[in-house]
Amino acid sequence: MLLCTDGSELATGALATGRRLLGPDAVPVVVTVADVPDPGLLEGGGLGGPVVTPDEFDQHVQRGEAEARAIVDRTVEALGLTGADTYVLGGDPAAAICQLAEDLSAEAIVVGSRGRGGLRRAVLGSVSDHVVRNAPCTVVVTGDRGSSAVG
Repeated sequence: MLLCTDGSELATGALATGRRLLGPDAVPVVVTVADVPDPGLLEGGGLGGPVVTPDEFDQHVQRGEAEARAIVDRTVEALGLTGADTYVLGGDPAAAICQLAEDLSAEAIVVGSRGRGGLRRAVLGSVSDHVVRNAPCTVVVTGDRGSSAVG
């Protein structure tokens, strides 16, 4: 069971709810996606040159990965999952989560939803929406009020 988090308290609560729904026998794997800067920052565009140096870019990447590692560690601790496997992914969050689920032959993915309305979701996209539509397994989406849906 992939437990996907962005590190927020809402996400941790959503994961706890999802774990209860799936039962104690599901083996938890805690997952987050590192916030990696756009490689375009190294190239610049138009008349301007690069926005950051390669060293600055590498520092941003390392900082994002360290923050992501801290997120999974805090989530493991908050959920009492001593010894759980953890993954820090890169790239598009929704696609990376679906790919990991396929690679691990996951039986379920638990992901929170921030409850965006229809127009905002259509404009901004939604990780949980994409995962429900593209995951190779059952997806449990839990909301910020303890509600849940299984897809």
